[in-house]
Amino acid sequence: MVNKSKFERGSRRVPIPSQKSFATTLTSNLKETFFPDDPFRKWKNQPFQRRLLLGLQYFVPIFEWAPRYQFKLFKADLIAGITIASLAIPQGISYANLATLPPLVGLYSSLVPPLVYAMMGSSRDLAIGTVAVASLLYTDILGKVVSPTDNPREYLHLAFTATFFTGVIQASLGLLRLGFIVDLLSHATILGFMGGVATSVSFQQLKGILGLRHFTHKSNIISVLKAIFSQTHEWRWQSAILGCSFLFYMLLAKFYSKRKPIFFWISAMAPLTSVILGSLLVYLTHADNHGVQVIGHLKKGLNPPSFKYLAFGSPFLGSAIKTGAITGIIALAEGVAVGRSFALVKNYHIDGNKEMLAFGLMNIVGSCTSCYLTTGIFSRTAVNFNAGCQTVVSNIIMSIAMIITLLFLIPFFSFTPLVVLSSIIINAMLGLIKYEEAYHLWKVDKFDFIICISSYLGVVFGSVENGLITAICLSVVRLLLVAARPKTVMLGNIPDTASYRNIRHYDFAHRVAGILILQIDGPINFACTNYLRERIIRWVDEEEDRIKICRGQSLQYVILDLGAVGSIDTGGISLLEEVAKLIERKSLKLILANPGSEVFKKMHLSKSIEIFGEEHIHPTVDEAVEACTFMMQASESVSTQSENDDPADQV
Repeated sequence: MVNKSKFERGSRRVPIPSQKSFATTLTSNLKETFFPDDPFRKWKNQPFQRRLLLGLQYFVPIFEWAPRYQFKLFKADLIAGITIASLAIPQGISYANLATLPPLVGLYSSLVPPLVYAMMGSSRDLAIGTVAVASLLYTDILGKVVSPTDNPREYLHLAFTATFFTGVIQASLGLLRLGFIVDLLSHATILGFMGGVATSVSFQQLKGILGLRHFTHKSNIISVLKAIFSQTHEWRWQSAILGCSFLFYMLLAKFYSKRKPIFFWISAMAPLTSVILGSLLVYLTHADNHGVQVIGHLKKGLNPPSFKYLAFGSPFLGSAIKTGAITGIIALAEGVAVGRSFALVKNYHIDGNKEMLAFGLMNIVGSCTSCYLTTGIFSRTAVNFNAGCQTVVSNIIMSIAMIITLLFLIPFFSFTPLVVLSSIIINAMLGLIKYEEAYHLWKVDKFDFIICISSYLGVVFGSVENGLITAICLSVVRLLLVAARPKTVMLGNIPDTASYRNIRHYDFAHRVAGILILQIDGPINFACTNYLRERIIRWVDEEEDRIKICRGQSLQYVILDLGAVGSIDTGGISLLEEVAKLIERKSLKLILANPGSEVFKKMHLSKSIEIFGEEHIHPTVDEAVEACTFMMQASESVSTQSENDDPADQV
């Protein structure tokens, strides 16, 4: 006798999801994609004035936090603002020099953009300023079409124009709620790209360390080393000693601050201290007359307007747009990642789309006020965080400090040696070469490591553009491989439980006699149907061969666990129907288990349920196994009964 079970009384059926109209489904999907934070929920059933205020607070965050700002927070923000200003001054001059732009442009870029971000940004800790990657890209892309030394005026105008298009692209992505596009730049891509840029920038700064006056505009390491060693007669030992001394001092300060985090300000103040000491040394010893190059005359005054300099009619407008697009995407990825990292530490949330809009507006305004590209910087944000900042007011304090510098202190920086700026850049770049994280990628995911190294080598030996394009292409290839080759695994039962797991990962999981349980790990779409058809049939053939060798119970059922299949298209539905027919030709039966609502809804609409039969679709793998076991026992019982009924006894 077969033990009675719930399958004699009728097993549970998978409920059919409620049907929604196409318009409702499309609206829901678009809302989830573009407005995952659902701001409209708070606006319902509110009077018009209240909805207007909530909308203003949503798009311009300063109207939300400013009324609640308390004076007790100001002391912490004041200290943090002054601290990051001390870092912004040398960094601004250094990165402008890296971009082959006038030093004042770097200082201007730490005045207006932070004020715009303070009104529009959603991060409390993010510090705004220029970055090395964008600076190098300006030289690398714009420098190929317009020489910054032979035609500095047109080069400057193209830089402003590139910044304008950076802002337009960033703001457009924010307004269209396309923040997810930035996520296509994987961590491995950014890690390798940043490391490659840091290496290239560091080697390029040997020009300043060695006191060379003529240098290549190419960023690949071969061209840089050729330019260095072809001018050995131009090397200046005075400059080299000065540069190495200041670099050693900043590295020592950074090492000490890491050992004793309470003294973080020592590392933060080291660049400004180096600028002050270097300027005093040049002023007192007249080292500029002995081969040490200095910045030169700097004009007092705040940001002059530059809207009329935007080169929309330039024959090189295409290069400016290209520069703006590339630097804009990279700056977004870096800025949003930095903001999210520190928001996670303080347990609050920032909206990536709001950040894009804030970055875009500050770069548009910046391009009209003599600034070039700015974004959130990790080094400056870390200093801001460690200094105890409470709100984005620290950026406002930094801007005020820049106003004071530009109005009263700027002549002093005329004596700043270029070799000190090179040392500051090298010191900052060394922190971007994160070999520990690359080694971690190697241990965890070899493909991610290949993407990282490809990006790194592409930048170092090719160009910044080639390295980035190579890494993005590899990332896309990996994404396509995941979509086109979803994993299928064989499941086994964990003893004394109703759980089923991959038998290759769980040695103690055992097969169920007469049943092959497979799990599809990923969406089923047109790109993977051929692969899945062949893979499932190969699983069946391999299991039948194993049973023949082991002389076990013959295979009768194949269970497909669809729990990990989040979506399916019409090609996927057709695949399931084809697999059912192919398995039936082998005198086997296909059983489906744990289909999600999206999968089951499409199966219902396509009438596939009628092909499989509702009795062969179960809500869990365990129930599917019990049903198959019951049917096998029932079949054996009927077979035994038939054998025991001797025809001779019936005569």
